[in-house]
Amino acid sequence: MKNYSFVFQNVYLFHDTIANNIRFGQPEVSMEKVIEAAKKACCHDFISALPNGYDTIIGEGGANLSGGERQRISIARAIMKDSPVIILDEATANVDPENERDLMAAIHELTKEKTVIMIAHRLKTVRNADQIVVIDKGHIAEQGTHNELIAKSGIYAKFIDSRKKAVSWKL
Repeated sequence: MKNYSFVFQNVYLFHDTIANNIRFGQPEVSMEKVIEAAKKACCHDFISALPNGYDTIIGEGGANLSGGERQRISIARAIMKDSPVIILDEATANVDPENERDLMAAIHELTKEKTVIMIAHRLKTVRNADQIVVIDKGHIAEQGTHNELIAKSGIYAKFIDSRKKAVSWKL
């Protein structure tokens, strides 16, 4: 498990300080390292704006933070762990547009020089992947880059086409 970091769609944060939630599993880590991880995860600014900053107590599950803020704290935690393999399970699914840019920047910081396994349905999340694997009925149906899969006109291409049609649909 030391080789893996997980960022899930539904983040769980503990009823503790923001700093302790970031350094979870490494309680001895310095405050400087916590702040460094928070900056990379694009959450330092909103944390600093809180009345008690990094000493702010997060309610059970992070209830007093937005979904994007919780995700970025979870990413800061994963950055702190610095595992060679990152598993992102729908990590961008419940993020509002205001937090999406910061969350994508945080994911970019987290995944530098790492092996990433990303489970996602959003095109923005997977478009630049080195390898996309399409699973259908529990089996690998297709795999390749975005451009290769579009050229195959298979499940992936149909999914992308249906998303484009849905976006342009108007009353």
